[in-house]
Amino acid sequence: MRWLGTVPYAEAWDLQQALFAGVHDHLLLCQHPPVYTLGVRADEANVLVDPAAVGAELLRVNRGGDVTFHGPGQLVGYPVMTVPSERGGGLADTRAWVRAVEQVLIDAVAELGLEAGRLPGYPGVWLDAGGDARSDGAGRRPRKLAAIGVRMARSRSMHGFALNVDVDLGWFDHIVPCGITDKGVTSLAAEGITASVAQVAELVARHAARLLAPGRPVELAAGDDWPGLTAPDPAVFSSGASGAADLSASIPVLGSEPAGGGSRGGVPVRLRTRLDRAGVGDGMDLAERKPPWMKAKVRTDPGYRELKRLSRQLDLVTVCEEAGCPNIYECWNEGTATFMLLGERCTRACGFCAVDTSKPLPPDTTEPDRVAEAIDHLGLDHAVLTMVARDDLPDGGADLVARTVDAVRRRRPATGVEVLISDLKGSSEALARICDVRPDVLNHNIETVARLQRAVRPSAGYARSLTVLARAARAGLVTKSGLIVGMGEETAEVKATLADLAAVGTRIVTIGQYLRPSARHLPLQRWWTPDELTELKVFGERELGIAHVEASPLTRSSHHASGAAAAAAGQPEETAPR
Repeated sequence: MRWLGTVPYAEAWDLQQALFAGVHDHLLLCQHPPVYTLGVRADEANVLVDPAAVGAELLRVNRGGDVTFHGPGQLVGYPVMTVPSERGGGLADTRAWVRAVEQVLIDAVAELGLEAGRLPGYPGVWLDAGGDARSDGAGRRPRKLAAIGVRMARSRSMHGFALNVDVDLGWFDHIVPCGITDKGVTSLAAEGITASVAQVAELVARHAARLLAPGRPVELAAGDDWPGLTAPDPAVFSSGASGAADLSASIPVLGSEPAGGGSRGGVPVRLRTRLDRAGVGDGMDLAERKPPWMKAKVRTDPGYRELKRLSRQLDLVTVCEEAGCPNIYECWNEGTATFMLLGERCTRACGFCAVDTSKPLPPDTTEPDRVAEAIDHLGLDHAVLTMVARDDLPDGGADLVARTVDAVRRRRPATGVEVLISDLKGSSEALARICDVRPDVLNHNIETVARLQRAVRPSAGYARSLTVLARAARAGLVTKSGLIVGMGEETAEVKATLADLAAVGTRIVTIGQYLRPSARHLPLQRWWTPDELTELKVFGERELGIAHVEASPLTRSSHHASGAAAAAAGQPEETAPR
């Protein structure tokens, strides 16, 4: 189970499709910005206004059902699971599956004191489904509390449910919800129930574990707004809560033990607030000595001096210098460098990164040719191109990255090209521009576990990073991602993130120790030992099937990049080109 927070619908859909193609069972819980979706047989006449005119998207998707709405204040759940077969046959029992999903929601809202049920012939969860009047004589039509629409193939199910928690019901006035003209729509708030979407998500998670995965271990990873990380309002769970404690205990919420708080050590107040919310304490003192395995040797051999000279001569920026990489001497002496495109100023202020965040300059249109010249001059057989995040540009800088790949290919066709990109603000069009030039490896770093995302990189997101990787893998590229450890994550959380990366088809993963650039950056929580990192490598490769995991204290995204690319391609690493 994964609580993803607020995710654009198209990103969640692409993430679902990547998981749907696999074999493991997942439940994604989230919210969406305003969007109307049409099922495969939906009648567009049931959309009564131009969605853009009211600030919403309109998408046709591959689920059953007619038109529905997703938006803020609504809990959306996507069980991407293998569904049991019908008795005596090989086909999944779709009707029984829909009823099981309905029962999850019926039982969850019962804990909030609301009696819900089914309405024959109308999938979903309804109120007043068994009669047309209440005991006080007031006529009440059946009202839909939750919509359900699924897609089934190969006994795998995707899409799911939308439970109205505190959604603005006015959004439903612009459509004929589910194509039903004579019945209303309601929400928990409209029925007098006060609860946040995240609190209701916690209830749904408990009952989903009991009903959809009975007797099986369940792992829940969540962002820092999950109620398991803070104390929920006891009043919300006071009514009909029989058995709730037992259900909650059956789900390990990764990262649920706070590590302390405070606002000391020079950490900015805003960052300290995010750390407190994620349960991360003050960490280690900046003056604490590094363990012996964290010390890199300074070697300014001829290879290092030549690369430094060339980068100055061609006015190039390398991430090796800008991010203070500890492997700069090793890599540069071997004639390997990672060139940073789009300048040396980033539009994001990630808590771990030393790259300058002042206002960026306009892109230099000559940069692709200058980078290609340097790669040709160095005779590189595997080149790594990274970029700063450029949220100021309409395409996030994708076109310049693509033009640089093309320039390298024209100048030195045999060179393997790896790109390390930002999330491009989730733009599928911008990502497609890069995928179209077919880099040999597409790298996008998820950086940390779900719980720490907001503290570590507040302008990015866990689900968005998984979606970028899923889309690139679906385009047929070899995908790669990276994690930094030592910022407050637990071993189980790292393994959960590795499982998510594997589930979306990631072929290469790097894991390295965090080094705190300054007192204003994220505090260092602990040193991971070489043996612990080796354990993660073994877990990722042997248990999850990731082609190559590079894990060591000094590992960085581009460290031993050519060997990792060779391993992902099935070549022996020792024969990989430099």
